[in-house]
Amino acid sequence: MQLYVRDEVGSVARPVRELKGFRRITLKPGESRPVELRLAAQDLAFYGLDMKRAVEAGTFRVFVGPNSAEGVEAVFEVIH
Repeated sequence: MQLYVRDEVGSVARPVRELKGFRRITLKPGESRPVELRLAAQDLAFYGLDMKRAVEAGTFRVFVGPNSAEGVEAVFEVIH
């Protein structure tokens, strides 16, 4: 399982999808089970133009799936 984040509108250009977490699991054919991946506020931080690390307010997309091209997507907002 992989967790990617995208900052919809940041003050600096960032990757379309940044890998922020992953967990390797083994499933038998047809088997499923819950997997927990946590995303902390500091996982959204980056170095801005002033070279200071910060988390900006705004809209983010989170993608969870077996790779960067597949999975489910959700939207959340960071408010300061």
